[in-house]
Amino acid sequence: MSQYALRLPESLKAAAKRIAAQDDTTMNQFFVVAIAEKISAMETAAFFEKRGALADAKAAQKAWDKVARNAPAAGDEWPAKNKA
Repeated sequence: MSQYALRLPESLKAAAKRIAAQDDTTMNQFFVVAIAEKISAMETAAFFEKRGALADAKAAQKAWDKVARNAPAAGDEWPAKNKA
């Protein structure tokens, strides 16, 4: 485990302290989770950009053409609306 000195505006520190307290955790844990969430979001975006670049539109259309149109599978129907 390593340490990093973090400088942040007082307003952010106060907000982080308040939110961490509401979540019954420490500011350190709040920061660790926030950083992990940001890294995850950015890496996920990069993953899908990379996958998108490898996409084959013809193969995708061929797969979509196999899907039945306007025919929900059993159990996927929208519930009937109550008429009052």
